This record gives sequence, structure tokens and C-alpha cells, in this order.
Amino acid sequence: MNQKNKRTAVAVSYSSGGLAAPVVSAKGQGVIADAIVRQAMQYGVPLQEDKALVELLSKIELNHQIPPELYQVVAEVLASVYRMEKRARSKGEQT
Repeated sequence: MNQKNKRTAVAVSYSSGGLAAPVVSAKGQGVIADAIVRQAMQYGVPLQEDKALVELLSKIELNHQIPPELYQVVAEVLASVYRMEKRARSKGEQT
């Protein structure tokens, strides 16, 4: 399989009490990307597929903050994830 056909995954983490911006906490292609996705699923971390965003984020060094020009799009993804988690918790409390 050539490089173009390999899966790419990037993990972004953010701590409201920590750094000012989200950090690229993991990234990889092929089997490494598969492992990132498997681990995210194992721990219930929501996944978001956005090839253009992954391409941009994959250029950032590990443990480095995302650049200001990506703040808006990453904030939108994080907001979406938080909404999904809130809905899931709400459904869990209703049952």
C-alpha cells in the first residue's frame, strides 16, 4: 500500500486548566493510525473524520500547541465532541 492510501490519525488534547491551546498528543499513519483509533474507541474518546483537518494537524510536531489559524476549526470540533458527550450522559441518566 502506498503512502496516499494509508490511514492517518491525529489526536488532539486540551485541558482547560493547562495550556492556552490544544496540543497534538498523538499522530501517525498506517498501523500507528489504526492503533490511535483503536485506543480512542477503547477509552470512549469521540472520533471526528476530517481529512483536511487531519492533514493540517499532522504537520504539527507532537506535544506542540496548534497554531492560532487552526483555533476556530479545532474549537468547533471540540464543541461538537462536548455536545455529543453531554447528550450521551443525558441519555444514560434517563435510563
